[in-house]
Amino acid sequence: MKLVRFMNNRAPSNKRYQPTEYEHAANCATHALWIIPSIVGGILLYLLSDDHWEEISAWLYGAGLSSLFIISTVFHTVSWKKSHLRSVEHCFHKCDRMVIYFFIAASYTPWLTLRDLGPWAAHMRWVVWVMASGGTAYVFFFHERFKVVELICYIAMGVFPALVILSMADRSGLCELLVGGGCYVLGMAFFKSDGIVPFAHAIWHLFVAMGAGIHYYAIWKYLYTPVNQPTSTAR
Repeated sequence: MKLVRFMNNRAPSNKRYQPTEYEHAANCATHALWIIPSIVGGILLYLLSDDHWEEISAWLYGAGLSSLFIISTVFHTVSWKKSHLRSVEHCFHKCDRMVIYFFIAASYTPWLTLRDLGPWAAHMRWVVWVMASGGTAYVFFFHERFKVVELICYIAMGVFPALVILSMADRSGLCELLVGGGCYVLGMAFFKSDGIVPFAHAIWHLFVAMGAGIHYYAIWKYLYTPVNQPTSTAR
């Protein structure tokens, strides 16, 4: 029996799912809770930085992490109270999709910048940002037109740069990276389950928060904690 109070009917493929009041509240809360911790976490990494490259990596990563939670929360709040804000809602929906590309690139940046890479692999430091720019442009011009293509773009953006990380000589933190990535992959099952599983999108948010938290821990422990920092690193 469908839980009418907590879940609406599944939307047609050409329309967006309309959450219930409870689902709207859960969608807002599950990312709003992480805004302050993400800002504090980014500042902490910046304060732990010992050189210019660590500062840049901390700034980009902190900006990507906090932007993900801030924009997601704003979008879901506007979507919840959208009676006279349809154009604003559409704008923030685009931003919510665009920031995912920025967040993925920002999450890879500390690893690609602060770890020694081979000559070919080093190019991935800027390739991830080219990919993020391409994904952002795709959302701007084709937002919600080809949902499967958009999903494939996110998966490619998340997986392709990881091939470089697997080739690093120093593989400390790899376990945490795989576990965090697994959280995102498992969460995607709920990302496409609105109207099938109650609070599916909020559950997806929780998986995102878990994945981001595990990845943050790995960055803090293996790239910014002094005892784990290498004596010399080629940038």
